[in-house]
Parts: sequence; C-alpha cells; structure tokens
Amino acid sequence: MRTFVARRMFFGSMLIIVAVLVLVANAALRVAMYHVAFVSGWFLLGLCVFLALYNIRKKLTALPLGTSATWLQFHIYVGLLTFVVFVVHIDFRIPNGPFEVILALLYLAVFFSGVAGLILSRIIPPRLATRGEEVIFERIPQFIRRTRDDVEGLVLKCISESDSSAVPDFYIRRLKPFFDRPRHYWSHLCHSTRPLHSLVVDIEAQHRYLSDVERSLVDQITEYVRTKDDLDYHHAMQKTLKYWLFIHIPLTYSLLVAALFHILLVYSFAGGS
Repeated sequence: MRTFVARRMFFGSMLIIVAVLVLVANAALRVAMYHVAFVSGWFLLGLCVFLALYNIRKKLTALPLGTSATWLQFHIYVGLLTFVVFVVHIDFRIPNGPFEVILALLYLAVFFSGVAGLILSRIIPPRLATRGEEVIFERIPQFIRRTRDDVEGLVLKCISESDSSAVPDFYIRRLKPFFDRPRHYWSHLCHSTRPLHSLVVDIEAQHRYLSDVERSLVDQITEYVRTKDDLDYHHAMQKTLKYWLFIHIPLTYSLLVAALFHILLVYSFAGGS
C-alpha cells in the first residue's frame, strides 16, 4: 500500500512540475517573440506518439521493455500532461478554421475517452470482486450455456415427477429468454439489481401453485438465476472495458494521422520554414 501511495505521489509531483515548466517555457518563448505553436505542437505530437506506443508495448510481452505497470503509470500521467500542452498549443482559445476545430475535437475525444477508461479501470475491478468468482470474459458464454442446461434439467425433472405443467410453462415464458444469452447490460452497468429482484419475485409468486417437490426444484432454479445474474454482471462490466478500448485506440491513431496532416499543412503555408 505504501509503495502504491509513494508511486502515485511521485508521478503526481512530476506531472505538476513538468506542467509548470511547460507554462513557464510558454511565457518565456512569448517574451522572446518565438513561435510557440511550433514548439508546443511538436512536443504534443511526441507525447501522443509515446502514448500510442503503450498499446504496442502490451503486445510485445517477450521483450525487456519495462513492466506493463510502469508503462501504464507513464501512460496515465503523460496523458494528463498532454492536456496542458494542448491548451498552450491552441493559445488558450477556441481554434478557428474547420480542420483545426476537427483536430481539437479529435484530441478532446481521445483525452476524455482516456479519462473515462481510467475511471472505469478503477471502478470495475472492485465491483467484480463483489459478484461471484472471477470469470474470464471469453468463457462467460460457456458458463451461461452450462447454467441453462442445468436449469432445463431441473425443469425436465419437474415434468417427470409431477403432472403439473406450471414450472415448464413459467420457464418458457419468463426464464428461457433470461438464460439464453447475457441480459440486462445497462442495469448491470448502473449497478442495479432491479431485473434480478423482478425475476425472483415472479418465481416466488409461483410457489402457491406448486407441490412440495416442485417448490424444492424451483428453489434450486432460483439459485441458478442468481448465478446467471452474476455471470451477466461480469459480462457487462468486462464488455464495457473491452468496448472502451475499441473506441480509445482507433481515436488515438486517427488523431496521429490527422496531426501529421496538420503538420504538412502548417509547413506548406509557412513556406517550409
């Protein structure tokens, strides 16, 4: 815990120091009548390229390039630093010109998607620890199918041990859609248990129509409903983290391409100077 706090204090302090140095350098260059936009622009591009390298580093696990945790810390704090450099680069004003506006919006989309990813990575893992065992995302559909098969086995047992069709009818009408695939994505994302509560209430309402044997089997089905709900929760949370990457990474590469085009335009209109 002390190491984590010390590391956060170190990187936070370095971020503040470098940010102050960027602002001081900006003021000094302006006093010297130097074209600040060129310096800040190249610095910002360099930072963005470094940030993009983190995705490549994660794929090159065999090379001795430093730990992924260290790269992540640099990725977070360098990403935050880019906002200071970006504000300096646009001279603390709203950009003018269609392409400059698009480029600025693209940067802001990358920055705030990164902030959103940071928040999600801090919120989701502790929440997952409160809902059943840890499950690998790719194996969740397999566990759902296994759970559904177990429940349908209990339903068939109800048919064989009872003359009533109440349990099979209720399963087909109310439970089968729930067990067929991951459900209630948005409710789980909002940390709401309302869909689960609704299902459990509907199941308990069936007890008055059931025999003792059927009630015992339905109680087992209720436990499977809770298990399936936990799987859906893990699916929703892990899916959110994966979908976030499909937004943040393409935006990052789009920003780099747009920035290179921006550089070509700037130097073309500047006569190559």
